[in-house]
Amino acid sequence: MLFPKAALYAGACAILLAACSEPAPSGKAASSATQTPATPAPMAANGPPPEVVTHDQPVERQAIEASVSLVARPIDMAVWQASPPSPQARRDAMIRAQVLLARAHFSPGVIDGQDGGNVKNAIAAFEAAHDLPVDGVMDPAVWAALAKDEQPAVTDYIITPEDVKGPFLAAIPTDYKEMAKLPALGFTSASEALAEKFHMDEALLKALNPGVDLATPGARIVVAALGPDKLPATVTRIEVDKTRRQVRAYGDGDLLLAVYPATVGSSERPAPAGEWAVRATAPNPTYTYDPSRLTFGKAAQGKLTIKAGPNNPVGGTWIDLTKDTFGIHGTPDPRLVGKVASHGCVRLTNWDVRQLSLAVKKGTKVDFVGVEKS
Repeated sequence: MLFPKAALYAGACAILLAACSEPAPSGKAASSATQTPATPAPMAANGPPPEVVTHDQPVERQAIEASVSLVARPIDMAVWQASPPSPQARRDAMIRAQVLLARAHFSPGVIDGQDGGNVKNAIAAFEAAHDLPVDGVMDPAVWAALAKDEQPAVTDYIITPEDVKGPFLAAIPTDYKEMAKLPALGFTSASEALAEKFHMDEALLKALNPGVDLATPGARIVVAALGPDKLPATVTRIEVDKTRRQVRAYGDGDLLLAVYPATVGSSERPAPAGEWAVRATAPNPTYTYDPSRLTFGKAAQGKLTIKAGPNNPVGGTWIDLTKDTFGIHGTPDPRLVGKVASHGCVRLTNWDVRQLSLAVKKGTKVDFVGVEKS
C-alpha cells in the first residue's frame, strides 16, 4: 500500500562492528536487549536493486483461506468494542487488528494479541496516513478503515519436515564467550521457529493450537495470515524516529510505504543525528564483540566472533550505514523491540528488517530525528 507522507515519527540505531558470513540455520529469540553491532562486509553494496514493484504495479494479494479450526472464527469475526464482553473477545479483536495493521505495512511488531506501545504507535501512523485524528487509540473510524481488508486474519498451515528438522539449540547462552563457541545461533525449538515464521509470539501460537505437537510434520495449525513479504515499491528514504521508537520507509514522491517499531539508542549511548545513507545490506551477519570499541560486556574475554542466526545479537539481517559502526539490524527477542533502550543501535524484528533490507539499495537516505528516551 502507498500512503501520502504525514506527520508521523522516526528513529535510529548505532551498532559497532559486524561481519557478514555464510547463511546459518535461522533462529529467533532468547537474547536480551544488550546488543551491539558487527562489521558489515561489502555485501550487496553494488548488486542489482531489489526486485520490487513500482507504484503503478500494485502487489497482487492471493486469496487467504479461512481456517477450519474452531478458534479461528471468533478472531476473523471479531469487531472492536470499547468494552469487550470478555478477555478472550479483547484478545481476538487485538489479534485481528495486529494482523490487519501488519498487512497494511504498519507493523505492530510481534503479533501477540495484546495492546501496548507498539500497537498504539502503529495505529497513530495508520491514522496519520489516512487523515484520521492522530491519538494512537483504536476507535470505530480506525477499525472501519482497517476492516476494509476483509480477508481472514488467521489461516491454517501444515507443518513441514523442513520446519522441524533443526538443528535446535538446548538454550541460548547470555555470555558472549559461550555464544562464540556455538556453530550457529539458531532456534531452540520448532515452536520458536514457527512463531517467528508467522511473526507471532510463541505463547500465542501455542494458545491457538492447544494439544497440538508443534514438532510434528503434517500437523495442521492456526497461524497469522500474513501479507506479501515485499514492499510495493523501492524505498528511497528511511526515517528513524528516536522519540517515537519507530522506523518509517518512504518511496518516490515521499510516499509512505511502511512503518516499523524499533528499539533505538539511549540517553547514555545515543544514536546518531542527521542524514546518512545505506552502504550495504547483509543477510545472516556474524556479530563481533570488540571490547576496544564497546563499553559493555566482559572486556577481559577479548575480541569474540559470534556465528550467524536469528538468535545472534544482531539478528538475521544487518543494514550497514555510512555512519561507521552504525546499522539497522534484527534481534533475538522480538518481544522487546520498541520497549527497551539499546547501546545506540536501531533494532527491528527479524522479519521487519528483512523486509526493509529487500527494498533498499546502496545510497538510500537514512534520516535520524527526535531524541532518545532514557
